Amino acid sequence: MSDSDARGRAVSLLPPNATTAERALEATTATAADLPVPLRSLWNPDTCPADLLPWLAWAMSLDSWQPYWPERIKRQRIRDAIEIQRRKGTAKSVRDVVRSFGSSLTIREWWQRATPGEPHTFDVTLSLGADVPNTAEYQQDIVDEISRTKPVRSHFTFTAGLNATAGVGIVAVARPYIYRRLTATAD
Repeated sequence: MSDSDARGRAVSLLPPNATTAERALEATTATAADLPVPLRSLWNPDTCPADLLPWLAWAMSLDSWQPYWPERIKRQRIRDAIEIQRRKGTAKSVRDVVRSFGSSLTIREWWQRATPGEPHTFDVTLSLGADVPNTAEYQQDIVDEISRTKPVRSHFTFTAGLNATAGVGIVAVARPYIYRRLTATAD
């Protein structure tokens, strides 16, 4: 590496007996410091380029990552990674994990049932949104992530559903019907 003196000239940090290869390497790497590296945008899940998201996920210590997830889900998983890791082993972290997958869930713990169940068990009812993949492997990714995030001593049952919103159009068609009154007599 080289520094600059008061006049702006490059000052070598190499010893006087440095080889020509070491001096060439110093000269080559001296220009690397001049390259702009947008660190703020690279460490931000909203502005990071899509092809670098797996590396950002790795840096945020995400437990799982799948290339077939939609980009919106990938970015949300990275956004929520620190909070999930901070609260791992709690019901809130399980909710946050599922929310980061673009879904919603209802958790009912053993003591919240009408008749209390076996201790340290809970029921998960997952509702997939309309804009997330509705595949078995995507649901398995969610179950696996719940298993990694839940308290270790707890066990759960999983139920999946699908939320869909749509408009209802009513079309009325008038059909003429003729009704005739029949009278029946007994003979």
